[in-house]
Amino acid sequence: MSTAESREGAQPGLHAYLRRGGVIAYPTESCYGLGCDPRNAAALRRLIRLKGRDAGKGMLLIADRYRRLQPFVGALSPTGRARMRRSWPGPVTWVVPASRRCPPELTGGRTTVAVRVTAHRPAAALCRSLGTALVSTSANKSGHTPAKTAAQCRRMFGARVRVVDGRIGTRRRPSTLIDLATGKILRA
Repeated sequence: MSTAESREGAQPGLHAYLRRGGVIAYPTESCYGLGCDPRNAAALRRLIRLKGRDAGKGMLLIADRYRRLQPFVGALSPTGRARMRRSWPGPVTWVVPASRRCPPELTGGRTTVAVRVTAHRPAAALCRSLGTALVSTSANKSGHTPAKTAAQCRRMFGARVRVVDGRIGTRRRPSTLIDLATGKILRA
């Protein structure tokens, strides 16, 4: 176990598991999320298959700080960047231009990517200990209710995901989703 993993409470070997293309289930603001290394296209495809998700929907990224999201974000105006940063950390996800580094599995083939700096301490600690942003999509089969506990994740996905135990936050709804270019609220 690395010093970072022990300090932040991450499971031993989790970083290596994610680098190898593993998918994890972990607590977020309102439910358990499924996540993987956003730079690993095979892991992204595995996650899409696990959920039975339409590959054209794309997925969002969370991080403990904006710096971890920057490699995935394209050019932003200073005003746009300031607007985003004022809402963080918190339950606001922004749809922004994607960088050329963003795999199409992450963007759903679009030119945009959804990003959030989370205020949920366990999720932020996980990103900090792993040193990267994480893919975040609700831990459920597409169209079904998201898992609220580690036990539900284990029942739903079995050994196909590694479950990170922890408490979900108190939010009852997913994060607000806003298009940075238009200011349009896509999900309240």
